[in-house]
Amino acid sequence: MNESDLQKFCRRAVEGGVTQAKQVHPSGIVTAPWVRLKCQFGCPNYGKNYCCPPDTPKPEETRAVIDSYRRAILFRIEVPQTPETEGHYERCLQMLTDLEGELFKAGYYKAFVILAGACHLCTKCAKLDGTPCNFLDRARPSMGACGIDVYQTASNNGLEIETLREKSEVNNRYCLMLVD
Repeated sequence: MNESDLQKFCRRAVEGGVTQAKQVHPSGIVTAPWVRLKCQFGCPNYGKNYCCPPDTPKPEETRAVIDSYRRAILFRIEVPQTPETEGHYERCLQMLTDLEGELFKAGYYKAFVILAGACHLCTKCAKLDGTPCNFLDRARPSMGACGIDVYQTASNNGLEIETLREKSEVNNRYCLMLVD
C-alpha cells in the first residue's frame, strides 16, 4: 500500500462521519497492563460481552499483534451528547468495519479494525446465554479492552484528547485500523 492509498482510506473515513483520520506508525501505539483494570473495575460490560475483557487479547498479546504491522490509521470520532446526533457513533463504527472489508478486498489482507467502547450489535450479548457471537463478521474489541492506552496513543500522534469533566461534554472516541 502506498501513501496515497492510505490517504484515500483516511478521506473515505472522514466522508463516512469520523472527525479525523491520521496515518500512524505502530510504534506510537501504547499498550499497558493497567488499562484493562479500567474495564474490570468500573465498566458494567466486563465479562458480559465477547468484545470485552477477559475475552479480548491481553496487553502483551495486543503489543505482539501491533508490532507485526508497519502502518495503521488512528480515527477520532467526536460524539456530541445531543438528540440530533443519536446514532452517529454507531454508524461510524459500522462504516469502519466496512472500511476494514474494503481494505481486505483491495489486497490488504492483514487489515483489522479495533473499535471504541463496548459492542452495540446486540441488545443482549450471546455470551450471556453461552452461545456463539451472532455477528462474528462485525464484532470487534475496543482499544481499551485490548490494553491500548488510548490517551497516550492519541497524544503521541497529535490527536486531541482530554478527560471529560461532565457527561454533557463532547466525547472523543478513538478507533484504530491496523493496515499492513
